[in-house]
Amino acid sequence: GRHLFFFRPSKVFTILLLACFLCFMALPLIYTFSLAFKPIREMFLFPPKFFVRQPTLQNFKDLLTAFESAEIPFSRYFFNSLFVTVITVAGTVVVSTMGAYGLVKHRPKGADLIFALVVAALSFSTHVTQIPSYVIVRSLGMMDSFAALIIPKIGVAYNLFLIKQTLEQMPDAYLEAARLDGANEWQIYTKITMPFLKPACATLVVFSFISSWNDYFSPVVYITNPVLKTMPLAVQNISGGAGAASISTMGAMAAASIITLLPTVIIFTTMQTKVLSTMAHSGIK
Repeated sequence: GRHLFFFRPSKVFTILLLACFLCFMALPLIYTFSLAFKPIREMFLFPPKFFVRQPTLQNFKDLLTAFESAEIPFSRYFFNSLFVTVITVAGTVVVSTMGAYGLVKHRPKGADLIFALVVAALSFSTHVTQIPSYVIVRSLGMMDSFAALIIPKIGVAYNLFLIKQTLEQMPDAYLEAARLDGANEWQIYTKITMPFLKPACATLVVFSFISSWNDYFSPVVYITNPVLKTMPLAVQNISGGAGAASISTMGAMAAASIITLLPTVIIFTTMQTKVLSTMAHSGIK
């Protein structure tokens, strides 16, 4: 009777329904992959075919050839995005974990006020803070530099709040025992606190990576030098502007979209279990 539980009609129906929703949500991604490998003759077929019949890598070759012959090569866009994203992710992990560790485990004066400000900052939409962020970046002289793409994304209230929620579950007895054994604060932070925060740090890596890698707004607002622009703008350059893509450029756009999308898919797929574990144990839904 216990084994029949797995074959109840209601459970089978639920699984099939979720599978249908999953397939429906994956259709844009599947079509983009299919379009990226379509030869040009299949793009002009009528009625159009959803799946590619004769896969080819010509779209990727055309993408690299077109950009390499241009003033700004495609590899430069990719390097800019990779550099900005890696520095942003590393800075986010360091700043968030250090800040939360100091506030939660050392409780300096004004810690409650800082936590209150962090929670208050979570209530503001990113659209509300765009103008103040621009004024600050411009007043600090960071316009037209990688610093404008990195520094504003490091001090994010949600990241500090996430680490704070996780760190509050760490018993203070661990830290006291380490101090009695002669460990200094740096050793406690690196050898005790960071291993405890590993799932939460993996979550930060995923969120920070996706936010930075796919960021289109910041390069448009803060960057005027084309040498410093990132991957999202490369896709726009292929189409010649928003909504101006033709059938002849759809394959190259799809190829660029795949190259842009793959890192985020890989990062999330490899760390999704730790992300779900962090959300379940930190009280954040």
